[in-house]
Amino acid sequence: MQLVLNSPLEIVFTAIYFILPAYFANMCPVLFGKLNLPLGKPINEKLFGSHKTWRGFYAGYIGALIILFLQYYLQTEGVFWIYKIIDYSLENIFLFAFIFGIGAIFGDLLKSFFKRRIGIKPGAPWFPFDQIDLVLGAFLFLLPFFIPPWEIFVALLIVTPILHFLTNLVAYLIGLKKVWW
Repeated sequence: MQLVLNSPLEIVFTAIYFILPAYFANMCPVLFGKLNLPLGKPINEKLFGSHKTWRGFYAGYIGALIILFLQYYLQTEGVFWIYKIIDYSLENIFLFAFIFGIGAIFGDLLKSFFKRRIGIKPGAPWFPFDQIDLVLGAFLFLLPFFIPPWEIFVALLIVTPILHFLTNLVAYLIGLKKVWW
């Protein structure tokens, strides 16, 4: 089946629905950190900063897996089928949880590595890379298995910084983050 994206709004909704496992994976390290779950030790503080932990990797995987199971269920019920790019009934959900979850976390880790190299302190903003790192990481891991339409990628590069800002602002207001960016 060839996906037909008819309007800019349909492209945006399809893109968000598609990348939702990576979005949630990116939020889970903060949520799991608040729960003080195991493996909160930094991966390598010198290379990536103190906030990049082993817990972040499994949190990202679990977060992506939760969303993928939800999307699979909704797909089998015929809900949001119009926004589906991948038929999860034909795919290995555990593999895609790795692709989206670990890919998003890897993108964040790689961005942190470069931030440290150019002297930006952990937690300091680095626009637009703080906002799109999860998308780039997820797409990097995804490409050997699936190539989404180019419109989806472009839409995500535009929409993700806006959504990133809004979710960070909400997380700050409810006390999950120490900074609003």
